[in-house]
Amino acid sequence: QVQLVESGGGLVQPGGSLRLSCAASGASSGNYAIAWFRQAPGKEREGLACINSYSRTVYSDSVKGRFTISRDNAKNTVYLQMNSLSPADTANYYCAIPRPGLLDQRICPPLASYAFGSWGQGTQVTVSS
Repeated sequence: QVQLVESGGGLVQPGGSLRLSCAASGASSGNYAIAWFRQAPGKEREGLACINSYSRTVYSDSVKGRFTISRDNAKNTVYLQMNSLSPADTANYYCAIPRPGLLDQRICPPLASYAFGSWGQGTQVTVSS
């Protein structure tokens, strides 16, 4: 069973950048697609980006062109590079893998919470001046 731990969050000024990390343990992360989600207070969890085992990526419209997802299988880690941040990006950010039994876990399913599991504890990103 894969366990995921997010890190790299913090306070950043509008227009700034952050790089989040999602470290996997318990299994080789290279065997799984991994996605990033975020959840702001009072809002539903939102899917942002996913990278499959072949390093093909998908993005939500809300972050396309600003965020980049990547993976380093040797380090069992997936990254989310976030640029041009605004206060609207303030949220707790989570990574997750596809739920078993839905689709091939190496492939990105739709960026919806129901399709993912093994959530990490999240890392808080606050964008404020």
